[in-house]
Amino acid sequence: VQLQASGGGLVQPGGSLRLSCAASRFNLDYNTIGWFRQAPGKEREGIVCISNNDNTFYADSVKGRFTISRDIAKNSVFLQMNSLKAEDTAVYYCAATTSFYVYCPVVGEPYEYWGQGTQVTVSS
Repeated sequence: VQLQASGGGLVQPGGSLRLSCAASRFNLDYNTIGWFRQAPGKEREGIVCISNNDNTFYADSVKGRFTISRDIAKNSVFLQMNSLKAEDTAVYYCAATTSFYVYCPVVGEPYEYWGQGTQVTVSS
């Protein structure tokens, strides 16, 4: 199983990015997927996740600005990030678990598979 996060880059404050998480040999359609980020000098933070039955969780820091979605045809999960702020600067990771969750976990331990991370830099 391999996960690949992509779509990061440099964006100005207030701008938008869409991150993608693609998988090989793993179905993202109905599994629990999480997005995490880690800024320099800070601990990894769980920010968004979607459960097996599509319940979602958003951390307060991103609520109202970020949206998670699945694309069944592309076997991908997306993270639409709007109104980006400097404090959103971090390496973003997608993660997946084969365990069933009604409500997705926002800590890293339950997730067995991780993407390599994509850098998001918000700066003017």
